[in-house]
Amino acid sequence: MFSAFTLRRFCLVFLLCLPPAARAEPQIFRVATFNVENYIESPTGSRHAKSPAAQAKVRDCILAMKPDVLALQEMGATNSLLDLQSNLKSSGLDLPFWDEITGYDTNIHLAVLSRFPIVARRPHTNENFLLDGRRLAVSRGFTEVDIQVNPRYMFTLIAAHLKSRLPSAIADEDDWRYQEAAALRRVIDARCAQDPAQNFAVVGDFNDAPDSKPLRTILGHGATRLFDTRPAERNGDSPAGTDGNRESRRITWTDYYAKDDVYSRIDYILLGRGLQSHWLKDETYILTTPNWGLASDHRPLVAGFSIPAP
Repeated sequence: MFSAFTLRRFCLVFLLCLPPAARAEPQIFRVATFNVENYIESPTGSRHAKSPAAQAKVRDCILAMKPDVLALQEMGATNSLLDLQSNLKSSGLDLPFWDEITGYDTNIHLAVLSRFPIVARRPHTNENFLLDGRRLAVSRGFTEVDIQVNPRYMFTLIAAHLKSRLPSAIADEDDWRYQEAAALRRVIDARCAQDPAQNFAVVGDFNDAPDSKPLRTILGHGATRLFDTRPAERNGDSPAGTDGNRESRRITWTDYYAKDDVYSRIDYILLGRGLQSHWLKDETYILTTPNWGLASDHRPLVAGFSIPAP
């Protein structure tokens, strides 16, 4: 009778001798985030309806990334989301599962399209805070969904769109954005309290720089600190070598702010420890495409992950 050790060794040798086609290849999936700038059917307030040409450019950007899971900011009503979903499917990208939430701002929404089943949803649409003696709401809420990639692997996606940099008569926009960031961090902490090493990503348009107070708050510290994937352009530059400065010179801006004529990095894909262990740096980037500004004032980001086959 074989000992347990001998049997395990035999199985290992057997697997190594299999031809490549017979071995289970790791499964790769991609998560993207995209502020699609007023993807709405009809004008409302100061927001203009998305032109057919701009809608088509948004679809072209998404099709170029081929995401398996897509978080959207500034999405219009459900009909707009379902129309986008249908047009993507007609072009070969089927993302049959979806989620959408409506926060205090009813004009633009957070939404998720996914190739994989959404098995649980925990919408955060009533988050609020006290600022200068006034009770204010997180304008767009936060999306939190569990996504079943395969029978053995699931991850949580948390998406947000924080207060813009436009001045407000209600309160200071920087303080407002910081309070929304603190509310988002409370959602993250609640997720980490269950298991700091679980698989989750926090994505979206946070409307502030990497070294800002809101971003430092979202990132956190210690065992529950999030990892910034810092996507960059795929522009043909050689990777960082012995000169570490080359890595910091990668082109990472995600947004053009016309009011100040400024390009900045305000969109993010952040990871908890569990999902970070599956992250693929070479599959993580900012999409570059001609006439990108027709689609949105933001550029989309995508990150790749590799997990064991089911």
